[in-house]
Amino acid sequence: MTTRSTSDTFAQFVRIPFEETTYRRLAYLLLAGPLGFVYFVGATTGISTGLSLSTILIGLPILGLTLLAVTGAAWLEAHLSRALLDQETPVPTALSTFQRGLDDPETDVLAACKAFLVDPTTWTSLVVVLLKSVFGLVAFVALVIAGSVVPALLAAPLLYDDPTVTYQAGSLTVTTLPAALGLAGLGVLLGLVALHVLTALADLGGYLTDALLSVEQTDPTE
Repeated sequence: MTTRSTSDTFAQFVRIPFEETTYRRLAYLLLAGPLGFVYFVGATTGISTGLSLSTILIGLPILGLTLLAVTGAAWLEAHLSRALLDQETPVPTALSTFQRGLDDPETDVLAACKAFLVDPTTWTSLVVVLLKSVFGLVAFVALVIAGSVVPALLAAPLLYDDPTVTYQAGSLTVTTLPAALGLAGLGVLLGLVALHVLTALADLGGYLTDALLSVEQTDPTE
């Protein structure tokens, strides 16, 4: 039993580069960086502008539009979580609540706005967007580190004897094939570890989004 368990664990560890789900999770991390930046700039600009102009009333519509945009961003995050992470993340109920209010002839715009503002997913969507800003930075740094260190190690057998290149690993200058092969082997190991860490990081992002948007469950087809 122990031998089979160890064998299964090792097989699971080494087959990660050949799994389609790995690359969907990497795509999720690649998107997290630029999306997180856009979310942060949009949310902070809209909120700060709206608050600064709130004394002359024009700031209130700006704040409302910012919250709508933030909720739309959370809607996008829910769909990314489903498509790339296999999560059953619900979309924010605030959007459908607001849309139903506008479509209802017996409900005026102010009532629809009030329903939107009291919906919990309006505010959890804001948390999603702010967290995604931080998550996107973490994902970017993790991808840059893994994407620079691992390929450099794997390339050692190809570069160590190139007369135009001085191949170094830290303070050690690599000049022999065994040393280069050793670094390549280390690169394979680190690459496998990096893939597991990166996929776990992507799953963490999906779990956070799912937890925040599951305040009120909704029909996932909405």
